[in-house]
Amino acid sequence: MQQQNESRNTNQKLVPGAAQALDQMKYEIAQEFGVQLGAEQTSRANGSVGGEITKRLVQFAEQALSGQRIQ
Repeated sequence: MQQQNESRNTNQKLVPGAAQALDQMKYEIAQEFGVQLGAEQTSRANGSVGGEITKRLVQFAEQALSGQRIQ
């Protein structure tokens, strides 16, 4: 049985140290959305967090590419 803070994702990160930052982002977004991450939650609840992570990462990349300051 997996613990709550363990991730099943086995994808290798391209940037060393990114995994910790991504996990932190995941839990911050879950807290903002009022979602308790885990297998006992609905796919919709967990998926909303993943969707928001993707949205923010795309926003960060767009800002970086355009030379804007990342907030």
